[in-house]
Amino acid sequence: MKIAYGRVSTKEQNVERQLLKFRELGIEERFVFVDKQSGKDFDRPRYQAMRLMLREGDL
Repeated sequence: MKIAYGRVSTKEQNVERQLLKFRELGIEERFVFVDKQSGKDFDRPRYQAMRLMLREGDL
């Protein structure tokens, strides 16, 4: 299964370019995870949710 993760650092930044690319790659919307939060560490809610979903063989 294809899974995607997008992130921007601030709420003022736009994640739309990343989302467009995910759609072009054929990734289902339910498997797209996005955080609008600093990248200083991995304590981000949608990133952690994505990690729990990953299985061997996922892209």
